[in-house]
Amino acid sequence: MPELRGDHKAIQLANILPEPMPGLGFVHATRNPVPRNYDAHSAFRTLFRVAVALLVAVLGSAQEYTPNGDSHLRLYVEEALARNPAARQSFARYRASLQRLPQVSSLPDPMLGFAQYLRTPETRVGPQTTMLTLSQQFPLFGKLSDKEKIAAKEAAMVREHYEAQRSEIVRQVKLAYYSLSYVDRAIAVTEEDLELLRHFEVLAQARYQQGVGLQQAVVKLQTEITRDLNRLEELRSRRVDAEAILNTLMDRPARSPLATVTLSSRPPAPIDYDALYEIARQHRPEVQSALLQIERDEKRVQLARRSYWPDITVGAGFTNVLGRSDAAGILSPPEQNGKNIYNVTAGINIPIRRRKYDAAVLEATEDQIASREGYRNVLNSVETSIRAVGFRIRTLEDQIALFEKTLLPQADQALRSTEAAYSTGTVGVLDLLDSERVLLEIRLGLQQLSSDYMKSLAEMERAIGAPFPEVQP
Repeated sequence: MPELRGDHKAIQLANILPEPMPGLGFVHATRNPVPRNYDAHSAFRTLFRVAVALLVAVLGSAQEYTPNGDSHLRLYVEEALARNPAARQSFARYRASLQRLPQVSSLPDPMLGFAQYLRTPETRVGPQTTMLTLSQQFPLFGKLSDKEKIAAKEAAMVREHYEAQRSEIVRQVKLAYYSLSYVDRAIAVTEEDLELLRHFEVLAQARYQQGVGLQQAVVKLQTEITRDLNRLEELRSRRVDAEAILNTLMDRPARSPLATVTLSSRPPAPIDYDALYEIARQHRPEVQSALLQIERDEKRVQLARRSYWPDITVGAGFTNVLGRSDAAGILSPPEQNGKNIYNVTAGINIPIRRRKYDAAVLEATEDQIASREGYRNVLNSVETSIRAVGFRIRTLEDQIALFEKTLLPQADQALRSTEAAYSTGTVGVLDLLDSERVLLEIRLGLQQLSSDYMKSLAEMERAIGAPFPEVQP
């Protein structure tokens, strides 16, 4: 198991400075935020935070994903990250979790007591009428500090959930974008095939008019043309669905039109499983959240053990004393007649319910064990997903190479040969249509493989929590 992070007291200030969230009018903390105590409000610290925040803004933040050189995809992803309601909801929950720190790290409210005697007690120096007390409890042995650290770890966990939500949005945008790219390319391929079939139809009609062909050939070609027209309608319907999904992710109206997607060249994807596993351990939000949960439970165990120690309460009191008003007191006032009473008190609670504290320690310990097992389970799940996606990428690479280097050239050459033979009457229209269908299926299959390949890159990026294939081991 990798070394766990230290408590939030040791985190550098630069790691918790705010950075702007695109599209929002407020700021949020940077990755892995473990905020410091909220008890310092000096002007120096404020100025220091502002100065470093400006430096961070100038330097910029690390890229969370790779657009693979596609400017349209970059714009879609950035818009989705800025506008998606799920991302905004997750971010609001993170900011809410930060507000737990000043709540748990503050002292309990002081207690102010007031007593008005209905029957004033008579003393040698006069009757007592009113009593005021003020007391404050002080949890000892770092209890408040531990509570603050626990809240900081929980806030950091919520931040990792927010990061995971952003990564998931990037993944969904990419999947929808590459689905749209396949539909657009399939429409173009089908339209090209439709033009080819219409060319064959003209050729068949010419042969029929010359008496060297059959009318059946024209009918069969017209049937294939109708089939292509129907395929185009289905693809356009699929495009509407893909547009709606992508628009929804960007919080746009579902009917908003999107430009035709044209993919650039496919980026190579080197698969080094050991390097990818290490990247995932360092960057995958779910892994970081599991680590933070272990650290939080360690602090919970420490806090539970501190419960065996008492807290101290200190206070001060004031009692108003009136002067003697009886005849004897008036004739011979006692020394310190009517002088008010002041007192100071101190006390501790007695933690004698040890069974309760024992149970709290045991509960926190068992939670810590569960967190460690949960961390191992997350690592196993991440490595499994990396392995599966990596194998799929390599398989798709082999299939694409087979289609591009072998099947597509062969099918194209076969169609050209069959068309030449049909023109001379050597073969019939069925042979021509068979060659045309094979070429169409291979072209559509290649576009589907290319789309699946890009989707797999997006899946790997989500699996490791870092840009892929632009990874830095």
